[in-house]
Amino acid sequence: MEQAKTIFLLTLLTILFIWIGGLLGGQSGMLIALVLAGAMNFYSYFYSDKMVLAHYNAARVDESSAPGLLRIVHRLSSRSGIPTPRVYIIPDKIPNAFATGRNPEHAAVAVTEGLMDLLDEQEIEAVLAHELSHVKHYDILVGTVAATIAGAISVIANILQFGAMFGGGGNNRPHPILMLALSIIMPIAAMMVQMAVSRSREYMADEGAARMTGHPEWLQTALSKLENYNKRGLMHEANQQTAHMFIINPFTGKDIQFANLFRTHPTTQERIERLEGLKRGLY
Repeated sequence: MEQAKTIFLLTLLTILFIWIGGLLGGQSGMLIALVLAGAMNFYSYFYSDKMVLAHYNAARVDESSAPGLLRIVHRLSSRSGIPTPRVYIIPDKIPNAFATGRNPEHAAVAVTEGLMDLLDEQEIEAVLAHELSHVKHYDILVGTVAATIAGAISVIANILQFGAMFGGGGNNRPHPILMLALSIIMPIAAMMVQMAVSRSREYMADEGAARMTGHPEWLQTALSKLENYNKRGLMHEANQQTAHMFIINPFTGKDIQFANLFRTHPTTQERIERLEGLKRGLY
């Protein structure tokens, strides 16, 4: 279900991109926007793992420094049939975790010190299973594709905005007022679709974790603890650009959300309820 929803949303983003690009009167402006957005996201795709790990001061661990954590990751990776990713610990007392890397062969998972202190071993395993599910299903790639198209739409919207102010409405182009309105509405619509893609992938990773561990209740209790703790504090280096990567949005309880349209994650209650439904199929 969530896989089909992701495909639908990516298709919708593509159609939106083609349509708004056509408003410029041809394929040239659309192609330029796609190339620019693609170049930015190409760099992000290949180097974002190093950038985000450095941003959060993550330190790589090995068998000597975190044997228990490595043992869990090795076991889950073997169970999932993917290479064992690099493992990092972030020196922050707020509990959270994320995965990064362009494919399973170049993946990394990172957890905070706070997560290691707050959760028991079973809950830690459930969180790591969620992150490895992201890795297994190429969610970083899916997110990059969505970001590329949304970025291209934003570039075209800027061109439309300048066209509305300086170009007039001739040569079969829309009226300047319509162009100005579209330049505002289209990036918002693209962002809404992009956020919906992100939420859909979170549901898939939750289900993947439940099936990987065989215990949905482990992730249920982990999510509940993480949600409650993240409402009380904020990670030191947290920013909106990386919030979607974490298992729990680090800005939980701090964002002014608008009818859930701009959520990078489903609500934790919705995720727990879905996991409850999975129990009947597993037990």
